[in-house]
Amino acid sequence: MNSSRKPVHLAVYDTLADWETGHATAYLARAGYEIRTVGPSTAPVTSIGGLGIQPDLALDDVRPEDSSLLILPGADLWDTSDDLAPVARKAREFLAAGVPVAAICGATAGLAREGLLDDRDHTSAVSFYLAATGYQGGERYVDADAVTDGGLITAGPTEPVAFAREVFRLLGVYDSEVLDAWYRLFHDSDAEAYAVLEQAGAR
Repeated sequence: MNSSRKPVHLAVYDTLADWETGHATAYLARAGYEIRTVGPSTAPVTSIGGLGIQPDLALDDVRPEDSSLLILPGADLWDTSDDLAPVARKAREFLAAGVPVAAICGATAGLAREGLLDDRDHTSAVSFYLAATGYQGGERYVDADAVTDGGLITAGPTEPVAFAREVFRLLGVYDSEVLDAWYRLFHDSDAEAYAVLEQAGAR
């Protein structure tokens, strides 16, 4: 592990979508980043898939200056209650401090409600999903697999690989050739890309 790198913080909460952040966290860990989980408290949470997760830290104890990135997965709770509003406020704190945030699926709606998408290009599942939040950023919506703007990555629920690609690009994990090969392998099942990753030690 590269001790000079600050950890990446993964927010975890009940009903989080298991499949959305696995590519990003697995390959960040392989690249030498410590992945630390952050819950509303340190009480265990349960994912949509029934996985129990014991958070490493409580949300109130996470500081932007101690982090390389905050990752926010989707969860049913983003749309069914205000329970995750403090997580969106923490994202605001990170962005204000110049520390990037990556949000996928329902987390994009949480950030929309917090006003963090009003002045940044962004994407999500579909434009009308975010429009239902009443946010003011509809003109900045981009119909793309994933979007990065102003230190914020957004993606829809069907794009975990593109989401990870943007995370790796933002953090400079891979050079452009290796990043392209990684995406082609995991998104397009391009077997020729494997040789590029193997040669670079990034498989």
